[in-house]
Amino acid sequence: MKGGNSKASSRKDDGKLDVKKQTKKDKLAAKDPNKPKRPASAFFVFMEDFRKQYKEKYPKNKSVAVVGKAGGDKWKSLSEEEKAPYVAKAEKRKEEYERIMKAYNQKLAAADGDDDSDKSKSEINDEDDKDSNGEEEEDDD
Repeated sequence: MKGGNSKASSRKDDGKLDVKKQTKKDKLAAKDPNKPKRPASAFFVFMEDFRKQYKEKYPKNKSVAVVGKAGGDKWKSLSEEEKAPYVAKAEKRKEEYERIMKAYNQKLAAADGDDDSDKSKSEINDEDDKDSNGEEEEDDD
């Protein structure tokens, strides 16, 4: 008998049940589908135009990786002046995103603010001024 030691005997089999480990993805709270998406960077603004040009030049190309690689190489070869229009578009989109996010956050804050108790802060402070008998304490100066 060749190889007297079988792999099956070296395998761990301690009879424990397999427990599914909770992944990081499972721990995260569900994302809000109404949250605005982040704006594209200058490179991705450039890639929007580049994909159209590349598709016209090479209509038979179906590889996303080839387009991405060519776009990255082209972006690296561009001068700052050539990148400027894409950077400007990206900045404009970023400003718009920040404006939308500000409104979104205010909307969330307003929705969360409705859960507060009915007591105002002044009522809470008034309760602190009363002694244990329910009578108001006088400040002695």
